[in-house]
This record gives sequence, structure tokens and C-alpha cells, in this order.
Amino acid sequence: MWQRSVCVGLVALALGYLCLLGPELPHSPLRHLSASLLGGLRRARSLEERVVAAWQAAIVRPARRWARVAVGVNACVDVVLSGVKLLEALGLEPGDGKNHAVLNSRQDLKEAFAHFMEKGAAAERFFSNAESFHHIARTASEFPGAQLYVGGNAALIGQKLATNPDLKILLCGPVGPKLHELLDDNVVVPPESMQERDEFHLILEYQAGEEWGQVRAPNANRFIFSHDLSNGALNMLEVFVSSLDEFHPDLVVLSGLHMMEGQSKEMRQRRLMEAVASISDIPTDIPIHLELASMTDQDFMSNIVHQVFPLVNSIGLNEQELLFLTQSASGPHASLTSWSGVPDVGVVSDILFWILKEHGKTAERASDLTRIHFHTLAYHILVTVDGYWGNQVAAVAAGARAAGTQACATETIDSSKVFLKAPLEFVTSQIEALSKISLNPDEPVVHWHREDISFHFTPVLVCKDPVRTVGLGDAISAEGLLYSEVHPQ
Repeated sequence: MWQRSVCVGLVALALGYLCLLGPELPHSPLRHLSASLLGGLRRARSLEERVVAAWQAAIVRPARRWARVAVGVNACVDVVLSGVKLLEALGLEPGDGKNHAVLNSRQDLKEAFAHFMEKGAAAERFFSNAESFHHIARTASEFPGAQLYVGGNAALIGQKLATNPDLKILLCGPVGPKLHELLDDNVVVPPESMQERDEFHLILEYQAGEEWGQVRAPNANRFIFSHDLSNGALNMLEVFVSSLDEFHPDLVVLSGLHMMEGQSKEMRQRRLMEAVASISDIPTDIPIHLELASMTDQDFMSNIVHQVFPLVNSIGLNEQELLFLTQSASGPHASLTSWSGVPDVGVVSDILFWILKEHGKTAERASDLTRIHFHTLAYHILVTVDGYWGNQVAAVAAGARAAGTQACATETIDSSKVFLKAPLEFVTSQIEALSKISLNPDEPVVHWHREDISFHFTPVLVCKDPVRTVGLGDAISAEGLLYSEVHPQ
């Protein structure tokens, strides 16, 4: 660190000396020397500092901003604590990891937590045994250091958007007394959306390098589980849609479909059909963003792709959800079982392109889907069908900036607390012979085209010691939407 400071100081002294000698030096050599020294000064800054500076210049507000945003329909109270410490408090011994689509016991919880901790991957599961869950939840909420926060994708997105005083936010979801107390004053909750008891979700966090038995986490992340019946049945969906007539939103943000996985297959399919009917009732001139979350049932995911995607304008998802989506709907790279390290940009790009080409808006297809916001730990990509969205350079940069500030719990990005993990060179497709791109930290938002679809890529400055990982994806999507501009058609 001190070597760089000395270098910067010497360059600054040299520039000052040149300025003093300026009248005596020929103009062209002076300009050449000054440019060289300025280039050296720029290179003396860290990659992270250069990315932050470039983002600051790129992040500009759209010409047409949202004024009223309606968000629904999953909401809860998150109980956040150390996963390893909770499992130890429950008397569970470390052992081999194993994935479970549904948790039926403490043994299932232990195995699923170990499975995803070893991968460093986020996951969310339904805990089927109500009595066992309530006992675990009580232990968790009383555990020293446990913290209670606003939870649920919809509530988290609403809470993030509500920090902007110019925005009016409507939130529909099962809002109990504790959650109502935690919500920002700028969030309006319809009386029909209030209920007597809160729904609690347990967020088991782990840090990069943390160990539990033989398991060692490659990076910080979290494992979420709940026995949530209100959100699981999308109880507030009809209330949400009926509230839109009076609220008159500029934008609708929808989430919580993944919560239905705790229902029986018959109940889930019936409720999805009702959800499709309700979403269809939203006026077509109001853009809809759908935020996805961790799922395990491929048939259900496939149904969402075919029945819900055509009704929304935008979706947000992470690398686990993207891979599961392509596996469920027989997309490109569906044979890939899991990501190895940082997801390959070319593979991600192929799947995103396929989603919009196969399920997005075209002249021949009755679909409204024109935008995808993809986020993973190391980078983000915003993909849009040309002609429908604007200000996406700012939007993807703002989303990446939000990831760095929220994870580190800082107002602005502190370059000493983050690091650049994104690949500095990548190809834009693993299927087609497209271009190879080298990342320039001074121009960190990279843009490329594929037919009539635009890609905007930017790295993420990853927090070295994250304070809180819960809701990071929701904050990213909210910030990306805040800076996005939809073009009237």
C-alpha cells in the first residue's frame, strides 16, 4: 500500500515541476510528458478505485422516473444469525452434506445446510414439520446476537425503494405487527394486508473460510428456511392486484411464487393458475418486474417460465436460479449440473439470450418480457430487447454499486474493503463465435449486441468481510429498477 502512495506522490511532484517549467519547454513534449504522467497516476490507483470512479460518472438518473411503485406479495420477519452456532445450539453434529427439496426434520436441515455451505451457494427451503420448526425458530430468535429484519423479497425490495423520498411505495403481503414496526414510514400497507401474527424466516449465515466439521465455505452466503403458510399460499395476491386500481402505480414488482413449493402439487398448480389470472388483470401499460428465488421443483419452474414470463416485462435472478431455469425448460447448457467457481460469462450470456429469444417479446410472440437483470457474486448482466428500455448502463452500474455498499454496510464503497473478483477477460458466448472482451477498469460497463438483444456487463466489487448477505439480490434488483427507464410503446 505504501509503495503506491509514494508512487502517486512522486508523480504529483513531477507534474508540478513540469507546470513550473512549462513556459521553457516545447509545447508538444510537455503535453506528451503530462499525458504519460497522468496515465501513470491513473494506473497507480487500484483496480477497485478506478471502477468506483467510473461508476460514479456512469450512474445518472433516467429522464423519466418512477413516482409510485406497488410491491407484493411475500413479506415476513427475518431472524438472522450464524448457521453453525444455531446448529450447535440445537445439538446437531457436523456431517456429510445432502440436498433436500423439502426439510422434514432437523437431520434434513443439518445435511442441507452443510451441502450448500460447502458450495458457498444461497438456497431456500420449506420446513414441513410445524412443531419442530417453531421450536427451532424460538431457539433462533432467543439466541444471543440474533437480529430481526424486514424479510421476504417483496418487502425487502419495497424497503430498499422506500429510501428514496420521491417514491411512494405500496406493499401487499402478510404483514404482522413486528414487520409493520420494522417497515419504512414511506411504505404504505393496505389494511387488508395486515394480520395478527408475523411469519418468521430463519436466515443461517456463514462467512468465507468458516468451517463446520469437514465443510469449509468458499465464500460468505446464507441458507434460508421457513414454515410459512401465508406466503406459501400467496394469500395476499388478490388483495395486491385489487389495490392497484386505487394506488395507480408506475411500476409493479412481483415476487413470492417460489414460496408455493411448500404446497401440494395439486394446490400449487391451482394457485399458479389463479396467479396467472390475477397478473393478467394488471393493466398492460404498467410494467411488471418478477423477482425469482431459489426453487427445487423443475415442473413448477417450467410452468412459471411458460405461463408467467409472457405476462411480465422484466425478471431478476441469480446464478442458481438461472441454471435451474435452463435445466427445467430444456435450455442451453442444461446438462451443466452446477457452477464451478465464478459462473462463465459466455454460458450465462447464452442462457439469457435464449430466455429472451424463446420466451421474450418478438413480432410473432404475445409476450411482454423484454428485460432480465442477472446478478452473481462477481458480476452483473442486464439484457434487454432493443427499443424497450433505456439508461441500462446506469442501471447495471447502480445495481453493482448497491451490492458493494449493502454487503459491507457502508454508505459509499470503501475500496479498501472490497476486491475485484470478475474475470478480466471473457468470451460473450460458448455457443456462437462471438467476441472476446478484456475488461477495462476505467470503463467497467461493457456493452455488446446479439441480434436485437443488448447486453450490459459490469463487475461487482465484492466485500471482503460482508456484514449481511440477506436481501442482497433484492437490493440489487431494486436499485437496477430505480435507474431503469421504460420506453412508451
